[in-house]
Amino acid sequence: MQRFVTARAKWVGELRGLSQRCYSQFGLASQKDDDMIINPQMPHFDYSPPPYNGPSADEILSKRKEFLSPSMFYFYEKNPYKVSSSDSVELHLVHGKMQYLFDSNGRRYLDAFGGIATVSCGHCHPDVVEAIVNQTKRLQHSTILYLNNAITDFAEALASKLPGDLKVVFFTNSGTEANELAIMMARLYTGCHDIISLRNAYHGNAAATMSTTGQSVWKFNVVQSGVHHAINPDPYRGVFGSDGEKYAKDVEDLIQFGTSGRVAAFMSEAIQGVGGIVELAPGYLPAAYSAVRKAGGLCIADEVQSGFARTGSHFWGFENQGVVPDIVTMAKGIGNGIPLGAVVTTPEIAEVLCHSNYFNTFGGNPVCTSAGLAVLRVIEKENLQENAHVVGSYLKERLMAIKNKHEIVGDVRGRGLLLGVELVTDRKLKTPAKAETLHIMDKMKDMGVLVGKGGFRGNVFRITPPLCFTKEDADFVADVMDCAMSKI
Repeated sequence: MQRFVTARAKWVGELRGLSQRCYSQFGLASQKDDDMIINPQMPHFDYSPPPYNGPSADEILSKRKEFLSPSMFYFYEKNPYKVSSSDSVELHLVHGKMQYLFDSNGRRYLDAFGGIATVSCGHCHPDVVEAIVNQTKRLQHSTILYLNNAITDFAEALASKLPGDLKVVFFTNSGTEANELAIMMARLYTGCHDIISLRNAYHGNAAATMSTTGQSVWKFNVVQSGVHHAINPDPYRGVFGSDGEKYAKDVEDLIQFGTSGRVAAFMSEAIQGVGGIVELAPGYLPAAYSAVRKAGGLCIADEVQSGFARTGSHFWGFENQGVVPDIVTMAKGIGNGIPLGAVVTTPEIAEVLCHSNYFNTFGGNPVCTSAGLAVLRVIEKENLQENAHVVGSYLKERLMAIKNKHEIVGDVRGRGLLLGVELVTDRKLKTPAKAETLHIMDKMKDMGVLVGKGGFRGNVFRITPPLCFTKEDADFVADVMDCAMSKI
């Protein structure tokens, strides 16, 4: 009994010590004054944004409600720390520099979301900005019907980053456009209509891409034909755990019992982004690709979120499973925030678009392709792939330590700087902690860290920062998350 009392006293003391460190480190007034949030201390950054003199958050929100679609949601709609009616509830960001964002009051936030895995080099990276400005001054837009070196220089550089015979590039304006084009090309090349995708996948919000998306929350009640969704090879929630080959058997079954025996393509992300940073079970893609190719289909790798060095260990997500796709789609990190996407395939498959006319007015415009080339050069010059591996692995270790400490963390997953933290109220039942996720996310924002939220159940933190993230930044993210969870 005495041993129990002593152990309990030690545990309580440690908990109180942690609480006081949280309040001391992040500038909170006192434990009794939990609702008073003061700017937290974060890694030093020698930069101050220019003063903001634009419209207020309330003015912007008013226009947004009047002139923009009501379907457009935003984070931090409700803030329990709103002090007075004059304080803005919404996060009003007006400036960015590398891994940091600044609001209209000049407050700095560590961006651990990266504009949804889009800011690869860092906000307003000088090399990327310079490339955009210089090209805009020379020629903003003409048409790809005329010759210009910007598109060919980037296409050549991009093709050099891909394996095998993947060297023909089609430029688009987004990931959705890229995936739509890839699906059409696969159907044209094979003469088949059926596509196999995964449950929990997200590939876009247009006609074909909505069909391949495997989450009801991202689908509308419109005609969606010819797509079969295989069991998701989710190591955390899936029925076969981490046995990728067992999951791949479902692809074979779908081909045999749901199609004519011939298919157009199999499309998947290597790490599902919107789906909650779910890395496919080891060995899944080799087995799935084999089954699809035996049925005459092509294999499409959606690298919109996992591409461009984000996984650290490899430049492309699919490389982590040792496969070579027939078509690769990409966007987001390709332009560091510039609207740019691409489809890369083999010369043979590319020929199918010669059977009729295919054209994209803005795809491959000189400004966007100049930005894309600058991004590739920055990734190489600043060794951002290695940085994503080193810092991402370190951050994942810190997040695993948080999991060992807090029962609410059910799973930590991903690789490089594409990481997910799933929250549950019961580890055995894996009950989604949806309300707690929002609460902790809001607490982290008030302490100066911005993370994303995703997963079908809305209970996964998406950590996808700019690839220039440092170990000090990783420590700050982990410390803030730890403190936020300690106050639940």
